[in-house]
Amino acid sequence: MSTNTITEQMTAAGQAIEHDSFAIIDREAGPHAYTAAQWPVVRRMIHASGDFAFNGLAEFHPDAIDAGLSAILRGGTPIVADVEMICVGLSASRLAHFGLRTRHYIADADVIERAHAEGSTRAVQAMRKAHRQGELDGAIVAIGNAPTAVLELLRLIRDDNVRPALVIGLPVGFVSAAESKDLLAASTLVPWIVVRGRKGGSTLVVAAIHALLALAEDRQRHGG
Repeated sequence: MSTNTITEQMTAAGQAIEHDSFAIIDREAGPHAYTAAQWPVVRRMIHASGDFAFNGLAEFHPDAIDAGLSAILRGGTPIVADVEMICVGLSASRLAHFGLRTRHYIADADVIERAHAEGSTRAVQAMRKAHRQGELDGAIVAIGNAPTAVLELLRLIRDDNVRPALVIGLPVGFVSAAESKDLLAASTLVPWIVVRGRKGGSTLVVAAIHALLALAEDRQRHGG
């Protein structure tokens, strides 16, 4: 059983339920091709959704886990989200332990104004504002809702040399969601985590980040 303290449930009963859930997932998931570091991320996605399809749909850039853990352990790393739901869903105490801060710009008045003026989406303008604010380089960019946020981020990576530490690109939906993730997974310029197809969502992004935080605490405890 894990000896993490910061990234565990806060009560013994909560910890027991979570550990039992993980054990059931491990038992029922069957064989998989994920590494020992990747599987906890996939397992938390399954835990958050009750959907074993993520065993296979989730894919990782070869450097994704190490890049994410380095960004977390560095401290002060911004987590730039496409929607507020991700920021609200993340554990404040776990973020504080690593000195992490969340950012989202989707509801800012200037973002909305520019989206109307340019005939684009708020998600596009929010990514552009994050870039103007200097928030994207070295950040963990967490996208669970808007495919257009992924597409704009890829443009910024290509055209403006933006370099996030890790992109967790899990937008959900029927218009451009699968396509945007395919394009992200084709990128060799930044590490990424994706879920192929239409499935995704902010809950899965939160689950992935919480899994990375748990891995980071384990590495921190062992001086890695």
